Amino acid sequence: MYGVSPQAYDRAITVFSPDGRLFQVEYAKEAVKRGATSIGLVTKEGVVLIAHKTKYTKLAIPTSVKKIFEVDDHLAITASGLVADARKLIDIARITAQRYYLTYNEKIPVQRLAKDVADVMQVYTQYGGIRPFGVSLLVAGVADGGELYEIEPSGAMTGYYAVSIGNGKKEVDDYLEKNYKIGISEKQAIKLGISALKKSTEETLSQQNLEVCVIRKVKGGKVQSNFLSADEVGSYL
Repeated sequence: MYGVSPQAYDRAITVFSPDGRLFQVEYAKEAVKRGATSIGLVTKEGVVLIAHKTKYTKLAIPTSVKKIFEVDDHLAITASGLVADARKLIDIARITAQRYYLTYNEKIPVQRLAKDVADVMQVYTQYGGIRPFGVSLLVAGVADGGELYEIEPSGAMTGYYAVSIGNGKKEVDDYLEKNYKIGISEKQAIKLGISALKKSTEETLSQQNLEVCVIRKVKGGKVQSNFLSADEVGSYL
């Protein structure tokens, strides 16, 4: 009986190592840790997403770098990790939401959308010749209230009141655990999220490198997602 070379576990995501690990999935998680930090917080009005955008050169146009993507009026997604992988998953999420509306004539539930995207990500951990998505997602939306889900590269999905993804996850999550309170207002959540980001990065936060999206119910019971302008973001700094 021939032994298996240790390198073999690196070459195929379908092969478990003797201690039950899938190395390619773990490498995908490392790609997430290299991404800029994003935060989601559930509020009494709905949900808030805050994303830190890393700018690598002065020549880059800040508005060309997107970290938060609208999927539907009531639903948005932010990502940390490989942005190209995130864009593909956003396309899948948008098509899924459109198909659901055409089939049932109603908006897709937030949890249903998150589960469908998580299922796609999980499939990419099962077969040879493909690789896991090197990205984690925060899926945020409003139905009866705010909902927030984190999806990892493995396809694992967890619901949260507040959570972060990216290179500052440990520091931000620790800060949120100490300071987040269920039922906080939208403005309080934005202030808390930005304060948490300041604890996790040495880079100066500015209007150009922060993106903030709020999803809330408006008059008539409709749900609306709104991206804060640069001046509105600046008022919280």
